Amino acid sequence: MTQQLHIFFFPIMAHGHTIPFIDLAILFATKGVKSTIIATPSNAPHIKKVTHKANKLGYQIDTLVIKFPAVEAGLPDGCDDIDKVPSLDMMPKFFLAAEMLKQPLSDLLKQHCPHCLVADTFFPWTTEVAAMFKIPRIVFHGTCVFSLSATEHVRLYQPHKSKETFTIPNFPGDDIKMTTAELQDYIKQETWQTKLFNDSKETESKCFGVIVNSFYELESVYADHYTDFLGRRAWHVGPISLSTKGIINKAERGKQSSIEEHECLKWLQSKDRNSVVYVCFGSRTNFDDSQLMEIAKGLEASGQQFVWVVRKEKEINDEKGKENWLLEFEKRMEGKGLVIRGWAPQVLILENEVIGGFVTHCGWNSILESVTAGVPVITWPVAAEQFYNEKLLIEVLKIGVSVGARKWKRLTGDFVKSEAIEKAVKEIMVGEKAMEMRNRTKKFADMAKKAVEDGGSSESHLNALIGELSSIAMKTCK
Repeated sequence: MTQQLHIFFFPIMAHGHTIPFIDLAILFATKGVKSTIIATPSNAPHIKKVTHKANKLGYQIDTLVIKFPAVEAGLPDGCDDIDKVPSLDMMPKFFLAAEMLKQPLSDLLKQHCPHCLVADTFFPWTTEVAAMFKIPRIVFHGTCVFSLSATEHVRLYQPHKSKETFTIPNFPGDDIKMTTAELQDYIKQETWQTKLFNDSKETESKCFGVIVNSFYELESVYADHYTDFLGRRAWHVGPISLSTKGIINKAERGKQSSIEEHECLKWLQSKDRNSVVYVCFGSRTNFDDSQLMEIAKGLEASGQQFVWVVRKEKEINDEKGKENWLLEFEKRMEGKGLVIRGWAPQVLILENEVIGGFVTHCGWNSILESVTAGVPVITWPVAAEQFYNEKLLIEVLKIGVSVGARKWKRLTGDFVKSEAIEKAVKEIMVGEKAMEMRNRTKKFADMAKKAVEDGGSSESHLNALIGELSSIAMKTCK
């Protein structure tokens, strides 16, 4: 009797990473794999809630809780998620606590004997832990292979040290130009994150391989380059969220939504096709009031209908006790704009036919959800690898326009004036160019759907990986 393949999935404790990890664990489970997700106490209830439907359908997905040593690392008690870290200067302590999970992870591996460990890119030390138990460790990345390759070229060749504006060296396709201002702070200078970044990149070639949440047809030139030139083994199995449709409730993929699903859909259903622009900057971006005011002015001046997601804490009244400017804006835009404070059911919104454009921070989850829904984008990169993602969208795929953000700035982003926002919104929503971008994006959406179908590229990559892991597991058991 063939032994069931058992895989551990270990995401970093951040919603932008946990969401695709849950999707990935469910995807493997639909192929008969026993999936186990490792979670901290505060994240476990949400993961169990999302995977509950999959369990009811007969798929094997378990959650194992691992205690996060927050206090031991100098963090407040219960600080077991990146969103809970009180300030940026305490972030090194969070990653110190994460590395202190080596022994607890080893204990779980010894107790449950999985055949493979799929761990987050931010856990490079897990390659060594997996090797102790003679099982493969696979990296799961939260971005595209274009950006994985581009960041590695910049890291290896360091073109920014001699030029302010440079072409990425030895990179395929059209000349991709970057500026030093668009690069991560830990690339430009030594910070606590520099070593973590270098270790994470180096482990890509040392571990068993890399799973990418993308599909081959979207970035085939760069997928081949990543394997042939950079020497990484990679399986492109996305868009994973498409493969788990019907198993995961779309409204439950992230945090608890701040608006009732039916209320949001009711508002959208009163609008015409491609007439609404959706504005959302992910879970980490934190614009100040002056930037939010510019967004409000730009949206109003564009004359377009919109759904705008604003961080929940932006409800605070000003010092003089006057009514919050955002509330005044909402009243003025009633019927034309919907403001959601907190978390929005993004996939549901993007898939609605009334959405004609998406203003995004260029996080890969958001990009893939937009491409899958056939919605072109206005790019407003903030941090992480988002400026690389912007290059893919605008220069390679040609499915977006830039709002003009030019500086990498963690959380707060580069300041953009209302006039630039107005111009970009009009460009993505109105006219011949907007129609061309929309048609191109819809073609990529069709490619995405075919990639995850039987015989599609992502389905084939997934089956090949499972076959290889099963073969290794059988040899190990003998």
